[in-house]
Amino acid sequence: MTARFAVISSLAAIGLLAGCTAGDDAAKARATAAPAGAQSWMPPRTPWGDPDLQGMWPATELNGTPLQRPESFGERATLTDEEFAERAKRLEGLNARYDDEIKNHKMGIGHWAEMGRPNRLTSLIVEPANGRLPALTAEGERKSATMTSSWSNIPFDRVSDFNPLDRCITRGLPASMFPFMYNSGIEIVQAPGYVVIRLELIHETRIVPLDGRPPLDPAIRQWLGESRGRFDGDTLVIETTNFNGESPMTIVGPGGRPIPTSASLRLVERLTRVAADRINYELRVEDPVVLAQPWKAAFPLELDDKYRFFEYACHEDNSAVRNFIETSRYERAHAKPAR
Repeated sequence: MTARFAVISSLAAIGLLAGCTAGDDAAKARATAAPAGAQSWMPPRTPWGDPDLQGMWPATELNGTPLQRPESFGERATLTDEEFAERAKRLEGLNARYDDEIKNHKMGIGHWAEMGRPNRLTSLIVEPANGRLPALTAEGERKSATMTSSWSNIPFDRVSDFNPLDRCITRGLPASMFPFMYNSGIEIVQAPGYVVIRLELIHETRIVPLDGRPPLDPAIRQWLGESRGRFDGDTLVIETTNFNGESPMTIVGPGGRPIPTSASLRLVERLTRVAADRINYELRVEDPVVLAQPWKAAFPLELDDKYRFFEYACHEDNSAVRNFIETSRYERAHAKPAR
């Protein structure tokens, strides 16, 4: 908890995401397409010749952009000027909470949440065309109905009533590559034959070999799966399989329906550095056991060399799980008999 508050209170405002001011056509395009001249721009190379993707690429500034597109937008991928102005006003108010709390000698959600900066994207999901998660299969529906977390309105009896994020294990994939309310740092480090993706939230590291080694035996299952990578021209392509199927596909929150995963989950990510300060990130998700069809997300990641990870000390002084269980036991013991 201390580390989380330190993140919010220590970080200064980060450079603008691929957003724009209303009516600025050039900046508007930047939210959804590569910068002008990107086709002729050549990414830097590492000393051993790979495209250089290294640096801090926090997803923080994408907060405020929904994963799923509101149904009212239909298949429209970008906001109008009026809609963008509304988003900018809303985020300005949310981001002002920190200063308001300092002024009034309080500490609340303003010290906790990083709400990002406005951009034109109506959703992070771009396929299906409506920008929404596809329907679940019958098995997906069954599995979703059994999933619980700290957001569930249930009596808590055991640790397994909480999901892996509640228990400080993992956000899982693909959720770990999406922005969160805090600690959304992503760092890319490279070495000959490897790309390493460090994640600030839940202190995890993805090691991606590039040497063409075969996949792991299917019997070996892991929380973040097992990744294999290759460069397709200037684009890093990462295929990840061997998941254990025990983490949600997306972050569970208030009113959010849990989306399950299975051991058949397969991710294909594409990272293309299109400018000195920008990576275009794409993610394709397929899991035929729980999803009726695959889906795809796409969004920009912007370089911020000043961003620094804070220790995500999730277990340190974290008594939330115990408190949930003890409170449920107390409420059950002192419940009034039904009339």
